[in-house]
Amino acid sequence: FITSVLAGIEKVTSEANYDLLIAHSSESFKKESANALNLFHKRVDGLIASLSFDTNGLEHFQPFQERNIPVVFFDRVEERSGSTNVIIDNYKCGYQATQHLITQGCRNIVLVTASLNRNVYAQRHKGYMDALFDNGIPFNEDHVLIKDLSEQCGVEAAQQILRMKPLPDGAFITNDFSAAVCMQTLKEHGIRIPEDIAVVGFNNDSIGKIIEPQLTTIDYPGYDMGEIAARSLINHLTGVSNIHQTNTIVIRSDLIIRRSSIKKEIITQ
Repeated sequence: FITSVLAGIEKVTSEANYDLLIAHSSESFKKESANALNLFHKRVDGLIASLSFDTNGLEHFQPFQERNIPVVFFDRVEERSGSTNVIIDNYKCGYQATQHLITQGCRNIVLVTASLNRNVYAQRHKGYMDALFDNGIPFNEDHVLIKDLSEQCGVEAAQQILRMKPLPDGAFITNDFSAAVCMQTLKEHGIRIPEDIAVVGFNNDSIGKIIEPQLTTIDYPGYDMGEIAARSLINHLTGVSNIHQTNTIVIRSDLIIRRSSIKKEIITQ
């Protein structure tokens, strides 16, 4: 996902003759703060940022505001900060993914996600819960697995799912790579996808088309997100528009249905 975001940013900045400096926080608030300070001292013209898992508050971006250096946040943001944010409707995506599994006959659905302190995962979690509620399915806290969405996470999630009694019949995993690893681990233990457990991922990464069966997922248009974030920033810098007049830009995202979640079609064949 982040690779496609950077590609979108680079396209716009290159066309506008701006140099692009990239700093990676490695999911660390401490490193993110140090990166922000370093970029500030490098006298950058503007900043595009996505928050790490454990970031708490935006005080480390205050020096930019004090110097009127524009900052645009994308994906992981502080929703009530008053900053300019470029996001998707994570609540809708969480609801849509869960509703699809329910439509396929799933009643015992696991959610594998990351820290609920971050807007993206909190909103997907809320969508998941509301879809269950709207369909009269009780919420089970034990079915929400909070992970770091790494390769190891996929293995651990599969192991936890295998220990659940009764076995879940659906899984919404909010990262395609973790979903693919989880599916592979489940298959190695004799679980059939989607006959035993239907799976929906998130991001529409390439791995979803390689794994067997191909992964149902939410399309996360990273390239568009990067392009829109960069264009908003550069339009502000060149006087075309003012980012302070735009609080939130929501980019469209859609459910892409593939074989990993289609139970009913298989049953009727």
